[in-house]
Amino acid sequence: WVAAALLLLLRAPGAETGWAEVGRCCRGRDLACVSTGWGPDRSHGACYCDQACARTMDCCHDYPQACPEVPCAVSEWSNWSSCAEPCQATYRVRRRYVVQEPRNGGETCPPLEEKAGCVEYWNQQGAECKQSLIPALITTGGYGKARKKRAASKENEGAGYCVEFQLMAITEGCLQGNSSYTQWMRYLSKGHTVCVECQHPALDSKSLHCSGDGSGSKKNQLLHWQAMGNPWCRGTWRRVRQLDTCSCPSVHSFLFI
Repeated sequence: WVAAALLLLLRAPGAETGWAEVGRCCRGRDLACVSTGWGPDRSHGACYCDQACARTMDCCHDYPQACPEVPCAVSEWSNWSSCAEPCQATYRVRRRYVVQEPRNGGETCPPLEEKAGCVEYWNQQGAECKQSLIPALITTGGYGKARKKRAASKENEGAGYCVEFQLMAITEGCLQGNSSYTQWMRYLSKGHTVCVECQHPALDSKSLHCSGDGSGSKKNQLLHWQAMGNPWCRGTWRRVRQLDTCSCPSVHSFLFI
């Protein structure tokens, strides 16, 4: 019995080499990262000191102490960047960096970059660019006849203009208006070119523009419009050109409000 007790003592965890023989903590599954000793299930034989041993249940007895899990550590977030592009709805970015890489199966690193919606109201030259950001408020061109009569007596009114847009997106809400003053919205169709007239009193006397006419926008930039009388009828369009001599056709003709 003395010999048996001695054998058990020699095979006790403290008497085995384990990690001390390997001398390193290995990444992933590394079959070369092997020693001899007691495993977590109290079996004796080959044991490992790699990251995968916890999953395969064949770690050396001293692996948890010699190769503790080290989670990823990251820095604080940086300040938000400026908008990626001026005068349009875009995004801004903030970043952080890795301070401590994860080791020995520790928690992996979280995302190092975040983006958020952003709008910059001034261009790189410092000029205000709100005309390309404000949704255009529009109504049917037939409303313009009554408007012109009311405005005809006013003095010092500059000439208006027209802007052609290509409709890019239209909400289903444009088809849901049942009132007589919303019937015109049913004729809005994606892909069609529409003519929108800027006239008094919508024509601003200082800027000589109608709000939301897209002046200052980039080529092919998506702009937003909203139909008056139905808050669910809206969409996007691209500015095609401005016509200083304005004669919008009776079909697909609208007014800035």
